[in-house]
Amino acid sequence: MSCCGSTAWAGKMAGRRPFSEERTLLVASDRVWFGLPEADWLEAFRSHPRIGERPIVASAAPRSAEWSNHEQSHAAGAEDQIKLALSEGNRAYEQKFGHIFIVCAMGKSAPEILEILRRRMHNEGGAELREAAEQQRQITQLRLKKWLGV
Repeated sequence: MSCCGSTAWAGKMAGRRPFSEERTLLVASDRVWFGLPEADWLEAFRSHPRIGERPIVASAAPRSAEWSNHEQSHAAGAEDQIKLALSEGNRAYEQKFGHIFIVCAMGKSAPEILEILRRRMHNEGGAELREAAEQQRQITQLRLKKWLGV
């Protein structure tokens, strides 16, 4: 659950154990993720804090909260003006799409993240859901590698 906040994903991954190598694990993760219905994607999205905010979601695993802090470290240290724009952008995004803005923030600056958010606001609902799912997939891959100590 620290790698992906979808209980269905976690259950299906646990059912596929053992994995003989990293690549097998990562490929299985992608197959399971993209085989899930939208409701399971949305569950995973809810396990994340908003970009620029501290994890406060009670359902987030402690390790997941720690990893989110690290992944979003550039956004957390941004200037107040950028933080405000991210906060306003998060609210507008949620109002338009009905779920939080998900982006694989690792290594991205706060201005880069803000630009990605603004660009994605132009997507239509289905396309944006698929983009958010792809971002969650990337986050999951990073976290699986961390979990393995890679």
